[in-house]
Parts: sequence; structure tokens; C-alpha cells
Amino acid sequence: MTALLDAAERLARPELQALQLERLRATLQHAYDHVGFYRAAFDKAGLRPDDCRSLADLARFPFTTKADLRDNYPFGMFAVPEDQVRRIHASSGTTGRPTVVGYTQRDLDTWADVVARSIRAAGGRPGQKVHVAYGYGLFTGGLGAHYGAERLGCTVIPASGGMTSRQVQLIQDFRPDIIMITPSYMLTLLDEFERQGVDPRTTSLKVGIFGAEPWTQEMRREIEERFAIDAVDIYGLSEVIGPGVAQECVETKDGLHIWEDHFYPEVVDPFTGEVLPEGEEGELVFTSLTKEAMPVIRYRTRDLTRLLPGTARVFRRMEKVTGRSDDLVILRGVNLFPTQIEEIVLRTPGVAPHFQLRLTREGRLDALTVRAEARAESTRDQRAHAARAIAAAVKNSIGVSVGVEIVDPETLERSVGKFKRIVDDRGEH
Repeated sequence: MTALLDAAERLARPELQALQLERLRATLQHAYDHVGFYRAAFDKAGLRPDDCRSLADLARFPFTTKADLRDNYPFGMFAVPEDQVRRIHASSGTTGRPTVVGYTQRDLDTWADVVARSIRAAGGRPGQKVHVAYGYGLFTGGLGAHYGAERLGCTVIPASGGMTSRQVQLIQDFRPDIIMITPSYMLTLLDEFERQGVDPRTTSLKVGIFGAEPWTQEMRREIEERFAIDAVDIYGLSEVIGPGVAQECVETKDGLHIWEDHFYPEVVDPFTGEVLPEGEEGELVFTSLTKEAMPVIRYRTRDLTRLLPGTARVFRRMEKVTGRSDDLVILRGVNLFPTQIEEIVLRTPGVAPHFQLRLTREGRLDALTVRAEARAESTRDQRAHAARAIAAAVKNSIGVSVGVEIVDPETLERSVGKFKRIVDDRGEH
């Protein structure tokens, strides 16, 4: 196993921390010298880059938020001249201005390196074929996975998202070893395999690398059993670099090892911003350590997790993301995340792994309806029993009453990328 690790993965913890501090101090100076936003933020806090003398000192520096990136749209957060930027990516901007990120050539090389490391940790090896079903374009998923797989020495099948029936055919014809895809779209592929009368357990796939949205251990079991593959988690976000910030190792599947030589993690209280001790759940915050075009200092991801010691690697792990603070539904004073509902739906007999949450307003109170698809073979009585079982499980485990609607198979919109779990029909609220 050791022979498969690169030099950084072999560092002792004290050596890694020394490298982190060296890179952190350089990043703070680079951001202060070249990004007006950071110079103003540091000055307002009465701080200079040299005030960071230890890793713990980072907690004194101000946060960066998605709103800050949008306020500096399009290129105000860049730390190099535009003619040194080799690629630009951006978020969809569906909730406002998109967040724009830029990469120098060195940034692109770093990105390819960390994704290659991620695929290797997932069980991928040079010479294998990788079917990339993440979307290409401004979204970082497709190209990030693509160049990382090539860097590892794999053969890439750039399928992108959509054309689901064709994807099933390509998997049968090209015989890839690995698929990189969102978990919700993998379920869509699963439906298509079965619709075509093909047993998904007979494909050439050995490993699925799933990212771009939270998913549960129940979802892992569903995918692994029905595809006969190892299902592992990859984490990233465009503001930090894209996919490849952290990766679950196939030999342990016990959380995602953060590539800490490039990304320094903190977990903070979502409300106070106070740094939490290792092992406590809170909001994940990242500082880039090696980015040139667009360094980020204490970027608030809104993802909720906790930090844990390393196991398969020296790097610390993050627990699978349980949800996002901006996906949180507060229903009659009770906090609820879509992943909690997912666990219940997936263990309910007669129900397919496709569901949505619909928020409505009943008088002055919000109401939530779980819409879940029935499996094709389920009877009317089984559907009624499933609805009662889901409602009871939500009430017992989460402590809130919800409506449940079991709909016909293939009623809910299928995902070709990130799936929209929550439909908000409350109007003005």
C-alpha cells in the first residue's frame, strides 16, 4: 500500500504541519498583496499576514463568504493579472450572480494532481477506463475529473450528463472500470439499466466515485448492492478548487481524507464562527494553501461535518457531509435535512430511492410533504403501508409531522446533475 502513496502522503504529522504553516503564511501574504478585498478585510481586523505565526493564529483572520465572491464579480478576487489566468469556471448563478473562479497553469496542474490522488485513493489505477458523467462546461465537475483521471494515467470517457440511454449503452460497450457521477444521477442510470433489461451487477464497473451533493450510508448500500461496486465519496467545491479537495479511501470508507497539503480545514460554529475542537460537528471552512489565481482565506462552505484523525492516510478526515446550512429546513421549530429523509426512504420496503420534499404554507404554518416513488411491483396496500411507515419514522426520529405521498414510478423528475431535493411552494416567506 505504501508504494502507492505520493511524497506528501508519507509525511509525518509534524512535517505536514510545518509545510502547512509555510504555505499558509505565503498564501496570506499573496492574498494581502494582490487582492483588494483581502487587504481591506485584514486591515479592518487590524491584522497583517505576519501575524500568523502558528496554524492556530489563522482563527484570528476574517472569513470569506459566497456573498463576498459575488460582490467582487467577475474578477475582483483574482490575485494575478488576467493574462496569467488559463481557465475560468463559474457556478450556475441560479440564486444570484455566479461565483467566478480562475486558475493559473500551476493551479490546473495542482488540481489534476489532487484529483489523480483522489482516484488512486478510491481504488483507481493507471490504465483503467474512467467514465465521467459529471457535467462539463463552467461547472468544475466534468473537467476536474477528466484531467485528474488523465494525470493518473487512465483512459477517459467524457460522457458528461444527459442522454441516459446512451450512457448505459456506452458503459456496456466501452467497459469502464470506474464511474465518476453524482449519486442521484447514478440512480437514474440504475433505472435505465433495468428498463433496458440489463442487470447492472453484470457491468464492468468496479468503483463509483460520487460527489457534488450530500448522500447517505443508506444510499451507499443501495448503490453497492444493486451495481456490485465499491461506492466512495469525493468532495470539492469550485470556490476552493473543484472536486478533489477530499476523498474517501476505498480500503476504509470511513470518511474523506482532506488533502491538507493544499487545503487547510477548520470546523466552526455556524452561528458564532468560533473554531470547534476536532470531533465536534459544525460548518466546514477552508483556506487554500497553494492556489495562485484565486486564493481563498477561511471560506465558509456551509457544509456541515466534523474533523477526525487520519486512518488510511496521515491527513485528517471529514465525516460525510450531513447537509448544508442553506439546505436546512426549520419546520415548526425542528431542524430537518434532506439526508435524514433519504435514510428513511431508502430503508422503507416498496419505495424506490427517488424522493422530493415539497414545502407549502398552511395558514401561518409551514408544511412539508415527502413525495416518494413506489417501486414498480408494489401494490396499493404496500404503497399505503409505506406512506404510514415513512410518516411514523420521520415523527419518531426527527420529531415533526409530515405528509407523505407515494407516487407512481418515474413520476419525479430525474437528475442529470445535482438533484433539487427541496421544492419550495410557499410563495413569499
